[in-house]
Amino acid sequence: MEFLDLLMLGFGEALTPTNLAFCLLGALLGTLIGVLPGIGPTATIAVLLPITFYLPPLAGIIMLAGIYYGAQYGGSTTAILVNLPGEASSVVTAIDGYRMAQKGKAGSALAVAALGSFFAGTVATFGVAIAGPMLSSFALSFGPAEYVSLMVFGLLAATVLARGPVLKAIGMILFGLLLGMVGIDAGSGEERLTFNAIELFDGIDFVVIAIGVFGFTEIIENLENVEGRGVLVSKLSRLWPTREDFRQAWPAVLRGTGVGTFLGILPGGGATLSSFCAYSLEKKVSKNPEEFGNGAVAGVAGPEAANNAGAQSSFIPLLTLGIPSNNMMAMMLSAFIIHGITPGPTVLQTQPQIFWGLVASMWVGNLMLVVINLPMIGIWVKLLTVPYRLLYPAILLFCCVGVYSINNRIFDVVLAAGFGFLGYLFRKAKCEPGPLLLGFVLGPLLETNLRRAMVLSDGSPSVFFERPISLVLLLATAAMFILMVLPSFRRTREVAFQEEEA
Repeated sequence: MEFLDLLMLGFGEALTPTNLAFCLLGALLGTLIGVLPGIGPTATIAVLLPITFYLPPLAGIIMLAGIYYGAQYGGSTTAILVNLPGEASSVVTAIDGYRMAQKGKAGSALAVAALGSFFAGTVATFGVAIAGPMLSSFALSFGPAEYVSLMVFGLLAATVLARGPVLKAIGMILFGLLLGMVGIDAGSGEERLTFNAIELFDGIDFVVIAIGVFGFTEIIENLENVEGRGVLVSKLSRLWPTREDFRQAWPAVLRGTGVGTFLGILPGGGATLSSFCAYSLEKKVSKNPEEFGNGAVAGVAGPEAANNAGAQSSFIPLLTLGIPSNNMMAMMLSAFIIHGITPGPTVLQTQPQIFWGLVASMWVGNLMLVVINLPMIGIWVKLLTVPYRLLYPAILLFCCVGVYSINNRIFDVVLAAGFGFLGYLFRKAKCEPGPLLLGFVLGPLLETNLRRAMVLSDGSPSVFFERPISLVLLLATAAMFILMVLPSFRRTREVAFQEEEA
């Protein structure tokens, strides 16, 4: 009964007029930036982070969460209709979705994507509701040593799951850890990596780096892309799948939901990895694998269910352990901190309305997305006709305003522009910026807990091996490292990412 009471508390919070309005706003913004290629939820949330400071805590967090999972819906619309994925997680949807559109089944493909995403989102939301309290109770037994081991495991897992060579991913994490050290050391009061610049005494703000390596870098990359946008080649007929479509779709949706829910929890996972893995799984279990790439319904249903489930299940480690599993959750962690909320096991005891209100809003937001997406397909496609030369000045302006509003300093805008140029160089060198952001966020937390653990153990490193949970996490880290250096694993990983890029 307590579970139902808490769930009703959440719906009571989520269904207030203010929270409903911001949930709808987040869903609409998420769909919009999912439709428009080259913006992405990461850059959008980075820009809007300072604005949420002026909103009620739950309303701001609900809006940002809506942008994240709303982008997964929007990306599939243009992937199916014009073969132009608006979001990375929708790349595989375009393979079979666009083929279905060419065969006159665009409406069925869109409906399968929407209904599959809604089902997966519902399952993942209740997964968060059920797993959250259990993991929070378990997390209360975590001390500084356990958190250090967990963060080391998470950082290494992020390098394994990141795209590109492992060494480059490790380098990005180390660079992120280095950036997290900038400023006055709280323990000794010494300056670290400030180069005598007063503006760096308090460290580098998260939003500055996020907008730089995601917002500004995306603009530079899209200005380089001179390819024209596609056009709708077929008119929409029926918007409801046939019985045969349903028969092929529902097993794929179930498998995609399971894959997405599991991978979303893992460090470095999320919507993009989930969709690619779900597509590979569907191709392997299919009796007719030759249909994939030629308009297979399962090739749309599985990945779309997986990316939405992965997007929502990635909230589990953030809400229960206070550890972000990917760069998007690092953004959400900053949103919590802006409002003075420390996500982790204590949130359920001290601020249950935040946890349960967010969980309930996820289901409400998914329902909103189904209702607003299918009727507004024509509007979303029309937006693709807007030239990017008209869009990017507005995006650039919002990025600059967002950065400046943090501390009202031009220095931050210049620093963000520098990170934008650095991010562009990283992209050219095939270095993924996600691990950098994770390293930057987890670095200070790792340092703080490492110091606490060493103080409590009188400087003895044996504390990490004497505590059972810490020891298990370190053994898992060691096993992952051994797996990572195996030549067979490296070859399999490289082949998988080459197929993804193709």
